[in-house]
Amino acid sequence: MLNKQFLSSVLLLAFSAGSFAVARQQQEPGKNEALRQEESKDYYKQWLKQDVVYILTEDEKSVFEKLTTNDERESFIEQFWQRRDPDPRTPSNEFKEEHYRRIAYANDHFTSGDRGWMTDRGRIYIIHGPPDSIESRPSGGFYRREMSEGGGVTSTYPFERWRYRHIDGLGDDIVLEFVDNTFTDKYQLAVFPWEKDALMQFPGAGKTLAEETRLADRADRPGLNPGAGGHGGANPNLWYRRANDMPFARYEAYAKVQAPPVLRYPDLKQIVKVNIGYSNLTFEAGESYFRLNEDQVLVPITIRIANKQLTFKPNGDYQTARIGLYGIVTSMTQRIAFEFEDTMVTSFRNDQIQIGVQRTSIYQRVIPLDRRNRYRIDLVLKDVNSEKVGVVQKALIPPTFDGDKLAGSSLIISDYVQPLGAIPEGESMFVLGDVKVRPNIHKIFSPRMPLGLYLQVYNAALDQSTQQPALRVTYKLLRDGKLLQMAVDEKGEPVQYYSSRRVVLVKHLSLEGLDPGKYEIQLEVADLARDQTIQAAEEFTIVEETKLALK
Repeated sequence: MLNKQFLSSVLLLAFSAGSFAVARQQQEPGKNEALRQEESKDYYKQWLKQDVVYILTEDEKSVFEKLTTNDERESFIEQFWQRRDPDPRTPSNEFKEEHYRRIAYANDHFTSGDRGWMTDRGRIYIIHGPPDSIESRPSGGFYRREMSEGGGVTSTYPFERWRYRHIDGLGDDIVLEFVDNTFTDKYQLAVFPWEKDALMQFPGAGKTLAEETRLADRADRPGLNPGAGGHGGANPNLWYRRANDMPFARYEAYAKVQAPPVLRYPDLKQIVKVNIGYSNLTFEAGESYFRLNEDQVLVPITIRIANKQLTFKPNGDYQTARIGLYGIVTSMTQRIAFEFEDTMVTSFRNDQIQIGVQRTSIYQRVIPLDRRNRYRIDLVLKDVNSEKVGVVQKALIPPTFDGDKLAGSSLIISDYVQPLGAIPEGESMFVLGDVKVRPNIHKIFSPRMPLGLYLQVYNAALDQSTQQPALRVTYKLLRDGKLLQMAVDEKGEPVQYYSSRRVVLVKHLSLEGLDPGKYEIQLEVADLARDQTIQAAEEFTIVEETKLALK
């Protein structure tokens, strides 16, 4: 009975305490909200000051510190890891997992008063990962210098020498030394090799090879006399010094090895991630679709930018503009289907620059995509010389090309179409098979320019008598819906026969005698062997020659 009474009392007390806590929460919601805000503030502070302090760029840090809401911060953090994900197609982020593994390893192996992630060894390990080899001398002592260090014998503090085969931004065969000159296991990244020399300050001890042979004096050591480094070949202590042992090279390497890893054009990728909507560098982007196989389509993405928007800088006898370009194609489920970075370079001789700025620069990248999905492409261009940035977003909706019915690709209207005679080796811009076709994506022509047409036809039947496709191609030129001209080709002159699965049509039409204005070109391709027809059409504009230069 006593136990039941005691249990009842405990339950009553617990219920009362819980009721009091609930009541207090209801009475003081402001304090609880303040507590949650304080906890979230600590979380974001730790993320900024500890978790990613070594891999966060200054630009990213500046952006993060300007964010005002937790939703914005969470979005930034998510995008921060996404932009570093080496393979977004996998469910896990390998970079993020490896980063936190490195932090844990640093805390386990490099802690010495300070947490391991706060030490110099921890910092380098977190940024660059495990070295390819480690030479460890935890007790210091006897040491025979390398010739690049001056040779001879000395005694050292405890030190470690890490070797990396390659570090981006620094090069190959990178050697880093960490010295514990306090014998407390606090290894510090050394700038110069003599920082590990325990006898540096003891006259007559730890002589270099040149000092032992009386070719040099102790005062000639750069570690004791910085001015000694300027003697060049006259200082025997420096005879075997390498180019990367020079003082400024050492300081540069010391700074770079501790800097966050950088992307080629990191700001361009970040612009896509945060969906910045402004643009002060205007450019056009167009796409076309061609069947590759049963499952894939090829999508040439063509970019056109007016040179008058670019900043040209002198480069010898030339004026040069340089554009950084970043593109990413994502599916409706936000999976990355294709991603690329590149540089567009446009140059003109100094005496041709006034003509050059009136022209345009074009670029093309061909992207393979699954024909069953829909996509979005984000393109970011940056004028490297002026820092201007342009952003374009487009939907990519591949046609299905279903079954064995007669079908056609996108119709390309071009200012340059030329059969090459053979398929070139390697990738080349504006080349489809053995035809070079440069899309005119702004679709503006002068009367003197020929109108180039390019179309691929799929699933054409073979004429049993000729074993060739039997196609009739009809060309119609319209203005304001009225037919101006019509031409019918039943001989197949524009046809390049590849196979029954793919036929290529290439045609040039003259625009001479046509007045300025908007026009439409229509193509009708009839398969005479099985009585099927497809149509394709594109609009274009004719302007006077003088006005074309200003477009």
